[in-house]
Amino acid sequence: MKKWNMGIIGAGNIANAMAEAINGLEQVNAYAVASRSLEKAEAFANKWHFEKAYGSYEELVSDPEVELIYVATPHSHHFAHAKLCVEHGKPVLVEKAFTANAKQAAELIGLAEEKKVFLTEAIWTRYLPAADIIRKLLADGAIGEPLSLSAEFSIPLTHKQRMYDPALAGGALLDLGMYALTFASMYFGDDIVKVESDCEKYETGVDATDNIYYTYRDGKKAHLRTSFVTGPVNEGTISGTAGSIRVESLNNYSSIQLYDKDGKLRENLEVPAQINGYEYEVLACIRALEAGKTECEEMPHAETLEIMKRMDELRTVWGVVFPFE
Repeated sequence: MKKWNMGIIGAGNIANAMAEAINGLEQVNAYAVASRSLEKAEAFANKWHFEKAYGSYEELVSDPEVELIYVATPHSHHFAHAKLCVEHGKPVLVEKAFTANAKQAAELIGLAEEKKVFLTEAIWTRYLPAADIIRKLLADGAIGEPLSLSAEFSIPLTHKQRMYDPALAGGALLDLGMYALTFASMYFGDDIVKVESDCEKYETGVDATDNIYYTYRDGKKAHLRTSFVTGPVNEGTISGTAGSIRVESLNNYSSIQLYDKDGKLRENLEVPAQINGYEYEVLACIRALEAGKTECEEMPHAETLEIMKRMDELRTVWGVVFPFE
C-alpha cells in the first residue's frame, strides 16, 4: 500500500486536529509542516511525529517529496497559500471557508483546472460517512415528505481575535455559519428562490449573529442561525410529514435521532467510529488522486463556488466588507 507524504501549512489548532487524524491513518505519512516560525514548526513536528519542519511555506511547497498539502491558516490567507501550492503543482486540501470570497475561489479553481492540479475544500461534514445515514433516511421516506429544515451553530468566541478581525475575514458566517449553510445544501439542495436575512454586527464591523431564511423552488423552507456571541447551540433538524431527523453537532455529527410525527423518539442511529472526523477528507483526497481526478466528488468545485457566492450575497446585503476586498 502506498503511503502519501502529507504536508501542513500552518501550525495552529486546526492543524493539530488534522495531525491527529494523519497519525491514525495507515495510508498517510506525517511528512512535513511549515509555519512562519521555524521554532513553532519544529515544536509541532516533534509533537505529531512529522519528519520535517520548515520556517517558510515556500520551502514546504518546494519539497519534491510532498504529495498532498493541507492549508490550515486563517480564511484571509487561504487564497494565497492554496495558490502557492497549485503554482508548485502540489495537490491541496484547503480548510473551509475555501477562500474569503467567490472571486478568489473562482480564480483559484480556474488556476488549478488550467494546471491540472488537484484542489478541494476541507469542509469535513461533506465527507462524513454519517451523512449517508441521513441521506438514506430521507431517500427511504423515514420522515415522509421533507418540508422544513433548521440549523444553528452558535458558540461564544469573542476571546478569539480571528473571529472579529475583518483583516482575517472574521465573522460568524465564514467560520460557523458555513456549517448551517452546508447542512441545508446537503439535504435540501441549492434551488433557492427567496432569501431573507438579518445580521447583528460586532463592534469591528463583521457579522456577529446572523439569521438566514431560505425558500426553495419546491416549497421547502430553511431557517439557519449562527453567532459567535451567543450559544453554545450546535444542531440541525429536518422535519417532514411523518416525522423528523435531529442531528447534534453540525460540524461533526455526534448523534442522529429519528422522531415520529408526534415527536416521540423512534430510533437512535449509531454514528460510525472515527479518529476525529478529519480523516475522511484526507481519504477522499487519496481516492481522488489515485483515480487521477482533480477534485473530490464529495465536494466538487461547483459546490464550493455555490456556497462562496451565497455567502458573498449575504455579506453584501449586510454591508460586511473585508479590508482586502
